[in-house]
Amino acid sequence: MLDLHALVVAVRRRRRLWCSLALLGLLAGAAVAVLLPPSPAAVAKVLVAHRDDQPNDTGTLIRTDVELLGTTRIASQALRALGSSEEPEDFMQDYRGTGLTNNLLRIDVTGDSDAEAAARAGALADAFVADHVRRMRQSAEAEADALLDQRDRMRDELAEVNEAIGDRSPEAEDPKASASIESLFARRAELDSRIAEFDQRSAEARTGTPAVVAGTQIVDAPHAVRHSPVRSAATDAVTGLALGLVLGLALAAVGSVVADRPVLRRDVAAHLGASVLAELRRVPRGPGGRGRRRTRAARDRLAATLARTVRGSAEPVSLLELGCARGTSLIALDVAGALAADGPVVVVDGLPGPALARARARSGGPTVVGAERAAAEPAGVRLLGVGSVAPGTAWTDLPHLGSRTVLVVRAGRAGTAWLHTVARHLADLRVTVLGVVLLDPDPRDRTDGVLWDGPHAAAHGHGERPDRHNGTARTRVERPPLPAARVADGEQEAR
Repeated sequence: MLDLHALVVAVRRRRRLWCSLALLGLLAGAAVAVLLPPSPAAVAKVLVAHRDDQPNDTGTLIRTDVELLGTTRIASQALRALGSSEEPEDFMQDYRGTGLTNNLLRIDVTGDSDAEAAARAGALADAFVADHVRRMRQSAEAEADALLDQRDRMRDELAEVNEAIGDRSPEAEDPKASASIESLFARRAELDSRIAEFDQRSAEARTGTPAVVAGTQIVDAPHAVRHSPVRSAATDAVTGLALGLVLGLALAAVGSVVADRPVLRRDVAAHLGASVLAELRRVPRGPGGRGRRRTRAARDRLAATLARTVRGSAEPVSLLELGCARGTSLIALDVAGALAADGPVVVVDGLPGPALARARARSGGPTVVGAERAAAEPAGVRLLGVGSVAPGTAWTDLPHLGSRTVLVVRAGRAGTAWLHTVARHLADLRVTVLGVVLLDPDPRDRTDGVLWDGPHAAAHGHGERPDRHNGTARTRVERPPLPAARVADGEQEAR
């Protein structure tokens, strides 16, 4: 099942990605509007009358007109009117028809200039009207001719009936002859009625054509469409912003699901098998150095919390970073400064790279020595190891930094598989994890980072070494797990 809360938090944490894509889409849309302005265009509207118009028509007739407008016959007639040698197939790519209502057709045309586009729109509108009128007239003529043909056949049959009636004289004494005469008279009356009906229908077919011809006309003369550069730029920019934002959110969501990197404190604690002791949040910079002062105060509170943890341990303690070497270096120097009041403190640098040396050069903190010189320090000096559990770590060197450690983890930096790898290796090395310091947690994360199931943590190798008590093995815990101290941080780690 997908954890929607974790997904939302992960997407929010990757706001730089989708904000950057949204801004890129905004700039791209504005650039397209400036660098690629729309071609000159013209528009015309034609009122199209149909012989078969019905109030409940669903737009079938106007859709037929739209398709007829996009034929080579209409394009050829328009090009002949313009005197152009352009191919009809190429011309058809420069215009389109749109049915606005059941009887209103809009023609949009592009050209090299506004005048050319307006001329093309007028030629197309005239060609369409002429073609529509011609088709309506041909349809009416064909229907009228068909009705007249039926009338002529009826007249021929009527002539035959009249001839048959004239050849017979009524004989009262012959009932069969009288019945035959009556049937002929009835047939003649029927034929007269049908002939009159065909004459009327033929006249109506021809009468309806003038109404169609008069009703089909250009109601909006062809004119150039004015484009506002500001409006076009704003529209394209908003469109680009929306597309970029949607793309960024999709990439952030997919990346968060695929990467499977915990961002909630409960997930980090569960995968590492250790409680979150404290956290250092990112504080936005405020005016007048307010954010800097808040960051300094947050670091001091974190240093005091970790100093209490180090003082309560009878064995050497180290800080092991995961995805935050620079931040861990600053934290280590702050903790060493807080411990300096109790006696001399030496920071043992086990980090790959010069992160700790650079941090000390900036702060001018306590003495920093390499891991190879740690054994030469006097017995009364407190050692504070600083190392890394990032990929590529020399695991066998970690016990020399301290048999107990506090993991400094940046939220969302490492995947669940690597968190389990770290927990397993530290358990194999018998390095006890006192807790986790979470850097850059999500400010809206309301989950609990404290593990209350001590036996579960001990099963993963993160409990204290068992002491014998009354003949039984008993877990000795020097300090109970503390709830996470929510501390803000303004330091921005290098990505």
